[in-house]
Amino acid sequence: MTWHRYVALGDSFTEGVGDPDPARPHGLRGWADRVAEVLATRADPFGYANLAIRGRKLLPIIEEQLEPALALEPDLVTVHGGANDVLRPKVDLDALAAAYDEAIGRLRAGGATVAMFTVYDPGSGGLYSALRGRMAIFNEHVREIAERHDATVVDLWRMRGEPVADVFDADRMHLNARGHTVVAAGVLDALGVAHDLRAPEPVPPPEVSLAERLRADAAWTRDFALPWVHRRLTGRSSGDGLSPRRPTLQQVG
Repeated sequence: MTWHRYVALGDSFTEGVGDPDPARPHGLRGWADRVAEVLATRADPFGYANLAIRGRKLLPIIEEQLEPALALEPDLVTVHGGANDVLRPKVDLDALAAAYDEAIGRLRAGGATVAMFTVYDPGSGGLYSALRGRMAIFNEHVREIAERHDATVVDLWRMRGEPVADVFDADRMHLNARGHTVVAAGVLDALGVAHDLRAPEPVPPPEVSLAERLRADAAWTRDFALPWVHRRLTGRSSGDGLSPRRPTLQQVG
């Protein structure tokens, strides 16, 4: 298929956090920009909007981004949400799925192709391993919703070919440039779009001593983990005060 009006919805994953580019809005590129760049070579005219805001949970994504997206009359929509929900101490996955189902139904009713994402598999020993079961349940909801509405699934849960250290940024929460390229290729593959995207070769990590690793872990806790916890305790978000970086359909480039 050829699409002319692409709108990306979501949180930091879709906004492009972890993939800096000072020449772009919010100083970010990300996988959605990469997907749009490929699609733009196949359609004329072509417009791309990115309404994603970092830190957003799924219900705020729906409440804040769905109506503006529908107003743009897209023929392609990508939606990533839920990861920030499953990280919280409590979450009603069934209620979340019901709201998600309704939103996807509205997008599909407008005629758009819709691509949804599962959340990635944290594995049995990673930072988020205790939440693995909750993530798997959420993903099953995603697959069921996609099947009901004939949406496409970009299955991050099954994209285990890349070591976490190769695709995640220093904050251990967001993708780096390599990770965003890998995801962009996965999105295009799921949509059946031919492309030549290739992730850059990973940089081998330097060998470090136990003391150096402990110092790095302490720095990560100070610089990333504790601020994240503080925002959760105070009801704040890293996206507070931010506007979408591409609120209208614009040419790519």
